[in-house]
Amino acid sequence: MTIPAFGLGTFRLQDDVVIHSVKTALELGYRTIDTAQIYENEAAVGQAIAESGVARDELFVTTKIWVENLSVDKLIPSLKESLVKLRTDYVDLTLIHWPSPGASVSVKESMQALLAAKEAGLTRQIGISNFPIALMKEAIEAVGVENIATNQIELHPYLQNEQVVKFAREQGIHITSYMTLAYGEALKDGVIQAIAQKHRATPAQVVLAWAMQLGYAVIPSSTKRDNLAGNLQAQDLQLDSDDMDKIHALDRRHRLVSPDGLAPAWD
Repeated sequence: MTIPAFGLGTFRLQDDVVIHSVKTALELGYRTIDTAQIYENEAAVGQAIAESGVARDELFVTTKIWVENLSVDKLIPSLKESLVKLRTDYVDLTLIHWPSPGASVSVKESMQALLAAKEAGLTRQIGISNFPIALMKEAIEAVGVENIATNQIELHPYLQNEQVVKFAREQGIHITSYMTLAYGEALKDGVIQAIAQKHRATPAQVVLAWAMQLGYAVIPSSTKRDNLAGNLQAQDLQLDSDDMDKIHALDRRHRLVSPDGLAPAWD
């Protein structure tokens, strides 16, 4: 099993907005959908998938376990609730969304509960999100690196997270980039705009292509059909080494997502 290189994110999209986004994306050819318990949109995503008419076995659906559900007694019941909302018997990938704040639930406990969910057929693959190196090591010790499909992390031109990427690659753990467009900041960058003009592409296509060429999976979101279609075309854009070097030089360790009380000690 592998992680698809390109998919649709649904963070901050709810109700009719997320239904429209998912259905439009599926019409355009998207087949990977990323959601989470805390997004409070799993039921709407499930409705959109059901109404799309796309067969379940053509899709790759990811959800994430919220911190309140990380204990052994809550994780599997919460995942079963997610499956009901998503109108499916299984998801393709389930992640620990954030490490337990203050380590109130150990990485070992939550990862072993997640592995039990995989063994029960509730999820095809399991993984982690927002895990720095120290906690990645704990996760590997808990369930074995072969059971960790990906670490989904904030990663964009201004935060390239090279230490985490290097460690993950050494272990054979795939990286999924979220916030790849840096909340839209990267789309206004003169360097990226110049590369886009050179390739007759959009700035979003350039950034997404950059991430995919580095081997990361990306899950951009949008509510607009044109943007959804344009993002999908990023898979066909090939940047040259000069383009890649210029984007690499934009890194300034500029983190956008670090919630108080939730964020771990970042590398």
